[in-house]
Amino acid sequence: MKVSSCLFLTTLMTVVVTGCQTTSTEKQAPSHAVKSESAITQDIKGLSNNDTLESTSQSSSLKQNGETVIRLEKIMSDPSWMGRFPVSMNWSVDGKALVYELNEEGSVNRETYIAPLTAPTATQKAPLSQLHKYRFKERVERNDGVVAFLYGDSAYVQFTDGELVQLTRGGSRLSMLSFMTDGRLMALNGNRFIAINLENGQREELLQWVFGEKPSPVKPAKDYIAKEQQTLIEYIKKQRHNKTEKAAQKRQIAEYNNSIAPVPFYFDAAHTLAGVSVSPNGRYAIIATKEKRATRDKSDIMPHYIQEDGRIASQSVRQRVVDAKPVNHQLWLIDLTAGEKRELTYFNLPGFNEDVLADVKRENAEAKGERYEINRLPRDIRLMSATRWNKPTIRWNTSGEKVAVMLEAWDNKDRWIATVNFKNGELVNQHRLHNDAWINYRHNAFGWLHHSDVLYYQSEETGYAHLYIKALNESPVALTAGSFVASHPTLTKDDKYVYYKANVKHPGMYEIYRVNVETLQSEALTNLGGMADYKLSPDEQTLLLTHSKIQRPPELYVKKIGQDSAAQQVTFGTTDAYNAMPWTEPRIIEIPSSHTEAPIYARLYLPKNSDSSTPNKAVVFNHGSGYLQNAHYGWSLYFREFMFNSMLAQQGYVVLDMDYRASAGYGSAWRTAIYRHMGKPELEDLRDGVNWLANHANVDTSRIGTYGGSYGGFLTFMAMFKEPDLFAAGAALRPVTDWAHYNTGYTSNILNTPQIDPIAYKRSSPIYFADGLQKPLLINAPMVDNNVFFHDTVRLVQRLIELEKENFETAIYPVEPHGFVQPSSWLDEYRRIYKLFETHL
Repeated sequence: MKVSSCLFLTTLMTVVVTGCQTTSTEKQAPSHAVKSESAITQDIKGLSNNDTLESTSQSSSLKQNGETVIRLEKIMSDPSWMGRFPVSMNWSVDGKALVYELNEEGSVNRETYIAPLTAPTATQKAPLSQLHKYRFKERVERNDGVVAFLYGDSAYVQFTDGELVQLTRGGSRLSMLSFMTDGRLMALNGNRFIAINLENGQREELLQWVFGEKPSPVKPAKDYIAKEQQTLIEYIKKQRHNKTEKAAQKRQIAEYNNSIAPVPFYFDAAHTLAGVSVSPNGRYAIIATKEKRATRDKSDIMPHYIQEDGRIASQSVRQRVVDAKPVNHQLWLIDLTAGEKRELTYFNLPGFNEDVLADVKRENAEAKGERYEINRLPRDIRLMSATRWNKPTIRWNTSGEKVAVMLEAWDNKDRWIATVNFKNGELVNQHRLHNDAWINYRHNAFGWLHHSDVLYYQSEETGYAHLYIKALNESPVALTAGSFVASHPTLTKDDKYVYYKANVKHPGMYEIYRVNVETLQSEALTNLGGMADYKLSPDEQTLLLTHSKIQRPPELYVKKIGQDSAAQQVTFGTTDAYNAMPWTEPRIIEIPSSHTEAPIYARLYLPKNSDSSTPNKAVVFNHGSGYLQNAHYGWSLYFREFMFNSMLAQQGYVVLDMDYRASAGYGSAWRTAIYRHMGKPELEDLRDGVNWLANHANVDTSRIGTYGGSYGGFLTFMAMFKEPDLFAAGAALRPVTDWAHYNTGYTSNILNTPQIDPIAYKRSSPIYFADGLQKPLLINAPMVDNNVFFHDTVRLVQRLIELEKENFETAIYPVEPHGFVQPSSWLDEYRRIYKLFETHL
């Protein structure tokens, strides 16, 4: 029987946008891969039926061969059925209680739970009236133990005797809290920094900045007539003289009378603030400004069709990389004592004017029959904080006598850590990290040791992210080294240790370690297996941990530092219903690569009772995000896909989930393998995976399907368009179709920009290869996706229609963002994916 892919989709839930036709020339799938339409529909109904089913030969039941059946409706329903799992772990303000949140049953809200450190399993809900003691932000601690923190629109101070004082409530909010060397609390308040004396409540304005013309008591003549007027008319002369005298008197009063705030610092009205920080001693500030982009940036709009009023809403969304313009920050050193400012130029940074994209520009020029000449103009440079790195990138030492800034080139090839020579007003380079592809936007923590003028930082210079310390103008010293990633560093108050998270034992296994800064010796603090994250207690005696395994979502643990006892589990969130399910625990395997010395790590799901005499059918799942790790021993971000893959394995599918090149956790070479050619290395790895399945898992290579979302959807497209022999069917979810339409921060790292490197965009974007589609393709597209625009799918569908392609379908989801929310949407999406595989595999 010939099965129409148009028919099977239109029999399901939503209306589909279709470019398919059923004709007499349509190719039939192999007979062993085809079920009847009624049989497939019955299978799906059985896998999504709410009712308890009795075992029959016609339907799937709750029990099959004595084993619970994994059903689509169950695994795609609201995840609350699985249990409640801790998120947002932290410590209380006083550090005596652990804190976490759980989803409130039957609600979208979360509830805060607390437990004393002395009895961590004795958890209770935090009283709403005391919530500020537990769900705070920006907690800072003075050297005598006084703590300041923010909650809501208020600022609080916790004194060492236990007294809690609310400093503010409403009004202009405080942020960027820190303590000064004289003990006062410093905070950002609008366009100024203020210092608050916690003993008497006195406030002092330390710094104010204004983007606009500096006021003058008299304005210079703007033309010939004004000049003559000021020269000829005595009345005008006298008025100008009087204004000048009054202004001079005001300046004198402000200089000698503390009742008058200091004069603001003025900057170009065409600029805006990019970053600011004041030294702990109150003597200096660093300000970064950038050109206003409102008239130059091109953002877009996104229609939202399903609204309460029945109208169409228009939502503003990010600009596309094709519309991005270079960003440059001007860096200013502010002398608060002298009331002076001076620009810090980038001329002392090594490589500040290197034409790092010369080869790329030359290749693109030659493709157009042009010639490219080396350009030595200064590069656009900015604070690292302007990108995804959201930690402070202006860092003062404890005394406030030294400051370091982290800068990056807008072309993504360089990152610098530089200190400031206050006397000369110059930047002094301390570390340059260069990568011909792009600098990792993660792993950029840096700062000063507390008790010496020594920097600590992360760097990928050896190929893996590691920790370093560096005395000024001296060579760095590595705190960690090896073929693993060291991340999330925490420096102790005495500078003795740096705590960190790392995958030392296995690329997919993360434990918590600490390294002695003097001896450079590291020690493992956990041995839990799987995936661990941590928060060090304020007294630095206890680790608060989340830990997960492949089949176990993250749970909370505590572990006393310096004790050999095992970590104590605090939460037990999974329900009996989840625990009773026959999940398939995938093996973590190493697939030999045809293109690299390193293996390709993957999760392999195997059917329990496969018949070795009959070749298996298989599915390859492509994880999203590109730079993400999924072949690890912890709970996956793709937990629904883990459950779906388990369901497929239960039904006889072999499932492979590969950490193809571009994935996280394997060093910079693995990460940057896709530079200027996304989709090529990954397809090479997928082919190695398919060959491995054929040779080691008894898989029939004509019966392998693939699916994935976001970057995984992009990769599905590239496979179906460029390597049509690789998979028999594919499902692309919320997929990127043309990288010129994606965002700047992610895309320009990998492909540069379309203006500079159109070659990279054309060979990396699926829409240019749509003519290669031969096998059945399902496209699932959310319509209110502000990450990968629905527009991506619309353009590709039009392209497929114009190419007269028959074997594709598009399902749209009118209320869904990039990550689906409604269980009905999840169910509909995976019904379609499942039916695609049942039909064609």
